[in-house]
Amino acid sequence: MTAGLENTNLFKPITIGKNKINQRIVFAPTTRLRAADDHTPSDLMLQHYSDRAQTPGSLLISEATLISLRAGLYPNIPGIWNDKHVQGWKKITDAVHARGSYMACQLWSAGRVGSPELLKKHGLDLISPSALYESEDSKKAAETAGNPVRALTEEEIKGIIYEDYKNAAINAMEAGFDYVEIHSAHGYMLDQFLQPATNQRTDNYGGSIEKRARIVLEIIDLLSDTIGAEKLAIRLSPWAKFQGMKAEEDTVHPITTFSYVVNELQKRTNNGKQLAYLSIVEPRVNNNIDVNFSDIVGSNDFIKQLWKGAILQTGNYTYDSPEFKGLKADVDGDDRTMIAFSRYFTSNPDLIERLRKGLKLTPYVRPLFYVAHNYGYNTFPSYGKELQFDPETEKERRPVSLI
Repeated sequence: MTAGLENTNLFKPITIGKNKINQRIVFAPTTRLRAADDHTPSDLMLQHYSDRAQTPGSLLISEATLISLRAGLYPNIPGIWNDKHVQGWKKITDAVHARGSYMACQLWSAGRVGSPELLKKHGLDLISPSALYESEDSKKAAETAGNPVRALTEEEIKGIIYEDYKNAAINAMEAGFDYVEIHSAHGYMLDQFLQPATNQRTDNYGGSIEKRARIVLEIIDLLSDTIGAEKLAIRLSPWAKFQGMKAEEDTVHPITTFSYVVNELQKRTNNGKQLAYLSIVEPRVNNNIDVNFSDIVGSNDFIKQLWKGAILQTGNYTYDSPEFKGLKADVDGDDRTMIAFSRYFTSNPDLIERLRKGLKLTPYVRPLFYVAHNYGYNTFPSYGKELQFDPETEKERRPVSLI
């Protein structure tokens, strides 16, 4: 046991939107492929989220949740585009609320990195801002599936914004979520629009920074009016090179692109539409992979200078544990910062209390992240407790739809 973090700002309450969050440790979006085959939340997910809401007043963010079929599919990823999905998620948010905690739904569109094979089965195209592949392997997979990537039309973009995102946000509210977080990071659809490496359009949604950012800001404006800005957040990853992003190697520096986006968000705040929080990914990680310290490029300090509201910072805050010097510096540096964890929440359902008391953290097991069974998902106990289970049985236990 080491000294806990109870006397830091990490355990000081913070108001997010209209809700008081009791501590500033957040369960980050953690995709784990445990939804049912039809993308309905499962029994495994219900237990997983409920366990991680055990400290009252916590904030949990759902794993990336697909807004529609055409937005790009992966197997066993939850969706929120139909009534069955809503009913399934409602069981999960009810369980989280029963423990006195709060939950955000992260709305996700995959774009060019969706599964071309799965999309093909639904009679849908692999879509992207521009007809560019993430890699040679992705090109080969798409061609093998007979579903080559193609650029979206402006009419389709409008449909994704004003039909898919609006429907998903309304559904999230009906499902009992307290917030909606827009996933605009890590080389997925909205990030593909933002960055020149993946957006070579010459129409209203490409070219200048203003046009590349148009889709993101249109979604923000629409959903602010639809569900209320105080229930809305967005996630950005300026420095991530995941899935073909170029970051500082691009023709336009990320500080230029993301300063524009954040400045536009702040303008909306100044006009009375304050977002719940802004989530930013630190350059210490590249999606779910740590970046070698010698390879870390960039800083998000420019965002904290532009954005005056609540900030959620994510990205390997356990690298210097148990001292947590980096975490302490960020959370104690102001009175508006929250810190999100994902990997260590997988293996420590009671992570908040462990950090509070300085208890040893159980290591996560990366090979078990993206498998569609219960072993390594709901088989990690809280500190000092034991779970009785047969590993082979749990490896055979597949997700079952909640509805």
